[in-house]
Amino acid sequence: MDPALNPDNLRLRQERVVFARMRGPQDRVADAITAFAGTMLFVYIHAFWFAVWIALNEGLLGQAGIFDPYPYGLLTMIVSLEAIFLSTFVMVSQNRQAARENVRADLDFETNVRSEVWSAHIGAALGLDPREIEQRVQELLTENRAKMNGGPQKPG
Repeated sequence: MDPALNPDNLRLRQERVVFARMRGPQDRVADAITAFAGTMLFVYIHAFWFAVWIALNEGLLGQAGIFDPYPYGLLTMIVSLEAIFLSTFVMVSQNRQAARENVRADLDFETNVRSEVWSAHIGAALGLDPREIEQRVQELLTENRAKMNGGPQKPG
């Protein structure tokens, strides 16, 4: 058997493997923070934290327990800083997701090229006329476009 046709020699790259190699420690931290910030546990922790903060600063434990009186300037500053950092982590994760989509698109393109090359070789081995097949493909694509758009389409 030709070594090029040996299934063990066909190494199709997988998106997860390619993407995992691109991830560094900072990316893993950003992803972990973003993943946690998108949970209900995060919401519950913050709701509890805000309730305790406000209760303490309204004098629940007496005057000695008040450290950030109304209008809670320290709490406002902390929440603002947290929002800045969380939005940055979300943007980092979105950028990584865009990179992942690019990897996926590249691998899809590679798979499509492989399929086209194999199809051409198989068609040639079967004695099929590539021009005739391409004409039929164009006709089918035109019919599909017409169905999707609700009217006839010109070939092309």
